Formats: sequence, structure tokens, C-alpha cells
Amino acid sequence: MGRKTWFSIPEKNRPLRNRINIVLSRQLKAPPAGSHHLAADFSSALRMIDTQLSQQTDQVWVIGGSSLYKELMETKSIIRLFVTQIHQQFECDTFIPEICPEKYSLLPDFPGVPRGVQEEHGIQYTFEVYQSIE
Repeated sequence: MGRKTWFSIPEKNRPLRNRINIVLSRQLKAPPAGSHHLAADFSSALRMIDTQLSQQTDQVWVIGGSSLYKELMETKSIIRLFVTQIHQQFECDTFIPEICPEKYSLLPDFPGVPRGVQEEHGIQYTFEVYQSIE
């Protein structure tokens, strides 16, 4: 996750449990308190996972921010995008990049991912899973 994403998580919930938390930042010189690792960019994080953390990892999840999503979606290594579409407008300043239909196809369903409209605290949303087109 990017630095801003890390700091947007309430301190009581950091680090995210049962995960290796890698924070990406070109500004920080050391991992933020509570995080496990620091990487300067996405490719450095992937190299760290392949070398230092390969025995401890079987999946890599990218949880933001938008510049990290953009970099991820432009790489050849991405396999799936798990997207939550929120059916309400909010004032915000960060967005996921547009998902290119030439690179990703929307799957009709995916094991363990609920289908249809979900609702929590009066906010409706749907889950979507995209598969990269090879």
C-alpha cells in the first residue's frame, strides 16, 4: 500500500492483521511505525517479495492509492482486479484508474465473492472481479 493509504488506516487497525504490510514511499527513509517493510516503488516491492519474502507469501494484494493502482494495472504481472463499485456519490479526490476492456474482462462470478447488490449502513455496493486478458 502507498504511504497515504497506510496513514488513512486507523492506528488501532495497523498493521493489517495476518498480512505482511509493505508501505511504498519515495519520501520515507524507514518503515512507518507498525508496518513490516518499506519499498520505494512497486517494482522494488515485488523484488522484495520475490527475494526476501518468497517463503512467506503466496498472494500479493495491492490496496491503494491511485498512483499505485495505475502502475499495477500497467504491468504485465497482474492477474485479477477485485473492485468494489459503490452506488453512491461521495466528495473525494482519489479514484481508481479506468479499467481497460482490452486488458481486463469482467468475470460473471468468482468463488467466495458475493454476487448482486450488497448493503452496509445504508450504502449499496457490488463486488466485481476482472481477469487480465492474455
